[in-house]
Order: sequence, then C-alpha cells, then structure tokens
Amino acid sequence: MANIKEIQDRIKSVQDTMKITNAMYMISSNKLRKAKKALEQTEPFFFGLQSLISRVVRHLPPETKHIFLETFEDIPFEKRRKAYMVITDDKGLAGAYNHNVLKLAEKHMKEDGDNYKLYVVGELGRQYFTNKGISIDEEFRYTAQNPTLSRARHITGKILDDYFSGDVQEVYIIYTRVKNSIVSETLIQKLLPLEIIAQAKDASNNKVTGVGVYNEEFLMEPSPEAVLDNIVPNYIDGFIYGALVESYCAVQNSRMMAMDTANKSAGSMIHDLSIMYNRERQARITQEITEVVSGAKALKHSQEVLKKMQSQTEEALQ
Repeated sequence: MANIKEIQDRIKSVQDTMKITNAMYMISSNKLRKAKKALEQTEPFFFGLQSLISRVVRHLPPETKHIFLETFEDIPFEKRRKAYMVITDDKGLAGAYNHNVLKLAEKHMKEDGDNYKLYVVGELGRQYFTNKGISIDEEFRYTAQNPTLSRARHITGKILDDYFSGDVQEVYIIYTRVKNSIVSETLIQKLLPLEIIAQAKDASNNKVTGVGVYNEEFLMEPSPEAVLDNIVPNYIDGFIYGALVESYCAVQNSRMMAMDTANKSAGSMIHDLSIMYNRERQARITQEITEVVSGAKALKHSQEVLKKMQSQTEEALQ
C-alpha cells in the first residue's frame, strides 16, 4: 500500500489536473455561447435565401439550362465522382467528437473506392488522413476554432471550381450538429446538386403548389442563369458557414461534457484517495500508539526486573 507522502502527492496531482479541466470547461462554455449567438444572427438571412431560391426555381422558364439545375441522371450513381468535405477540430479532449466524424467519412469513402475527392478542415483530420496514407485533395489551412464567412466563401470557391469543371458530380459535407445540451449528431448532407432546387423543379414540372404558395410573375434580369449565378453561391456560402459554426458549437459542447466528466471523476478519485489517506494516517497513529505503549510496558518491565535484582543483591549482602 502507498505511504502517506505518496497519497498526498497523488491528491495534489489530481487537484491540479482538476483546476485545468475546470478552466477548460469554463472556456468552452464561453466559446459555445458566442458561437450560438453568431449562428442565430446569420440564420434568418440564409433561411430567407433558401425560400427565395425555391420561389425562383418554381418560376424558371422550362428551357433554362444551368449547371445548378443538373441532376446527372445520365451518369450511374456508383460512377459519379463524389467530393467529401470533412470538418474536424484542431485538438482532442472532446470525447468522441473527432472519432465520429472520421469514422463516418471513412465509411462513405470506402464505399466509393478511389472515386472521390477529399476536402478537410481541422488539424486532427489532416493528421489522421495523412498518417493513414489517404490522399487529401484540398487542405484548408486555417484553424477550425474561428469560423468566419470569408473562410466559408473560400471553401465555396474551391468546391464550385471542381463542380463547374465536371471534376465532381456530387458534393457532400460531413459535420456535427448539436441536437441539445447533451446530444450531438454527426451528419452527412448533400451540398451539390442542391436538393432544394431539385424539389422545387419537380414541383414546378408537376404543377404542384404547396399550401400558401403564390404563383407570382418573376422578371429575371439580365437572365434566369445570371440570377442563379448570384443567389445559389450565396446559399452554399451560408450552408458551409452554418456547418462550420455548428461543428464549432458541437466540439465546444463535447469538450464541456468531457471536462465535466473529468471533473466528476477527479472528485471521486480525490474522495477515494482521502479515505486511503485517512486510513493510512490512522494506521500510522495506531502503530505509534502501540509502539509507545509497548515501549512503556518494556520500560516498566525492565524497571521491575532491575528493582528485583537490586532486592536480591541486597539480600545476598546481608
């Protein structure tokens, strides 16, 4: 069993670690609050843009041709080249956050064989794929900790370049969304071709009008194609920015939960170590008392023996 000094050192070490995990919990809590506020401020604009795209596509002339309206139905699904944008964090200590994202990405990439392109945001994702010998087609060399709209536009530009050139036919984004304060969900969502355009186009072709949807007259200047060229990239910017912020919220939430679990484990460990310390201290005190009592008894016995010997000596002299 460990001695008292070792137990004291262990308790101090756990307490020092607990200070760090508690500080990380508070930092993540503050970052999560700021990220949620940023997301709430931008969501109304992009939800409005989504509604506008649906309205515009419903009123497009039948002869309109555009890359955003393509569904690539002439290419078999298994032969379409897909691109995966994977959003991870720059560091660990966030529970299973990064593991879940990378596991989902690997699962879909394995199904496609080598017929895919890989875009990565986050240092852990870059390190993981590099160490496994998986080729990364585009590394966005900035931290995942501070998502901004300008970074989202940079990512959008690269994705659209590959999409317009025909290098990829489908683009998917893999990220994590916070469902509530306890549960985070890892998702894969189709970014291109836009499902919202396909649905609106089908509704227009089938003459299906939803409840509360008006049949409007749209004047698209200078052309329907130019309108799509302006509004769709902005929508993709918003989608990617939302995914970056959602992932940032999710990692802070996961780190808060991980640090909270670590704090609870540290508290439980300190409790157990304190019991061990008290038992060891009590055992030492008991041992010391026993040694004192034993010493006192031995001293008393030696005095009695000495007194008896003196008495016998005196009797012998007489």
